[in-house]
Amino acid sequence: MNIKKHIPNTITLLNLFCGCIALVFVSKDQFEMAFFFVCLGIFLDFFDGFFARLFKVSGPLGLQLDSLADMVTSGVVPGFVMFKMMQSSSVYMSEGYLQFFPYLGFIITLGSCFRLAKFNIDTRQTDSFIGLPTPANALFILSLPLVKEYYSGESLMILEILTEKWVLLLISLFSAYILNAEIPLFSLKIKKFNFKDNALQVIFLISSILFLVFLDYLAIPLVIIFYVLLSVINNKFLKK
Repeated sequence: MNIKKHIPNTITLLNLFCGCIALVFVSKDQFEMAFFFVCLGIFLDFFDGFFARLFKVSGPLGLQLDSLADMVTSGVVPGFVMFKMMQSSSVYMSEGYLQFFPYLGFIITLGSCFRLAKFNIDTRQTDSFIGLPTPANALFILSLPLVKEYYSGESLMILEILTEKWVLLLISLFSAYILNAEIPLFSLKIKKFNFKDNALQVIFLISSILFLVFLDYLAIPLVIIFYVLLSVINNKFLKK
């Protein structure tokens, strides 16, 4: 029995397990614990591919398992988080058609599903991404209730923004769009050890560290927005 070939798939299933645990915590409005388990799942998601390449056991089964696990951890969980945020919004109305409004948060889940299916058949995304990867989008969405909780006392504007149902709907729609947009995002991999070839990666890394040091949870959505904006600038100007 070749144990090595089962290690990557086991790690993938642990990613799925983390996503299931995160769903339980979201159902209890324990968003910080849900965020932790999604981060752990994303960490495992990175290493299943690493070990598959290391042991040379990559195959179609692992590819399908990876997408199915990501669908839960980085697709269903952020959609459920947005559902809960819309449901607990201070302007949420429980009468009439608006009682169904929170279900629109699962637009994120639909966009994630489409993204993952498209990624499996897209041969262009071997070294970089086209559209925002589902793990990055999941971190963005899961950081929102934490920002709301930890910063609403300091900034009334943050509280108003993250409790406005139409803003949350726009975030959901933008999330589904940016997941599938034909926007090339620069690779975070460093292939050559010199600044000229890795200037974007170095700038992004230093900026991300500064964001995290000074802004805590607020840094997470800002880092992801900065990544997309820096990629757009790179595509429009720097490559030329």
